[in-house]
Amino acid sequence: MNKSEKFWDRMAKYLDRVERQDEATNIKIIEKTRNRLKISDNVLDYGCGTGTAAIEIAGSVTTVNGIDISSKMIEAAKRKTVERNVKNIDFAQTSIFDEKLKTGSFDVVLCFHLLHLVEDTPKVMQRINELLKPGGMIISATPCIRGTFLGVLLWPVSKIGLIPPITLFKISELEDLLTDGNFEIVETECLHKSGQLYFVVATKK
Repeated sequence: MNKSEKFWDRMAKYLDRVERQDEATNIKIIEKTRNRLKISDNVLDYGCGTGTAAIEIAGSVTTVNGIDISSKMIEAAKRKTVERNVKNIDFAQTSIFDEKLKTGSFDVVLCFHLLHLVEDTPKVMQRINELLKPGGMIISATPCIRGTFLGVLLWPVSKIGLIPPITLFKISELEDLLTDGNFEIVETECLHKSGQLYFVVATKK
């Protein structure tokens, strides 16, 4: 078990509480995402956490596969699906590079509160592009906090290992990451100005 996995295992019991602190923004993310989905879609929720988003969008699509590196997050997500009686979601503790995830098998990949936390983001973008069908879509919500007070606080904390590695994006850098990864951006909106949370939708070229 690596350090990031251990960190997110510890965070699993707090995540739902943290999400409820900004419930209005999270509801907006779900609503905007649903507007982009089709009932025929097969969706990958990358970094699914405790499964909140996957469960909320499950009724709008055919299937959802939720993946996370944290076993504790996945355990919580599976409990929620049983409690909510949701039948079309499969949760698994694994990474985006798992060979069981087949090339060209998803219509949509969700990346909520995630891209700033992954290592080697260009490689991750390449993998997401591979997993998407032609014309498939990535839907992301990412804090872009380079140059902000929060970014100044988090950077040294990340560097000394108290939290996992973090990328301090500007929105222009996030958009460049997507376009360099062979995506075409179709929507960008700042959902939370104080947190610089950007909702970005892009399609596979």
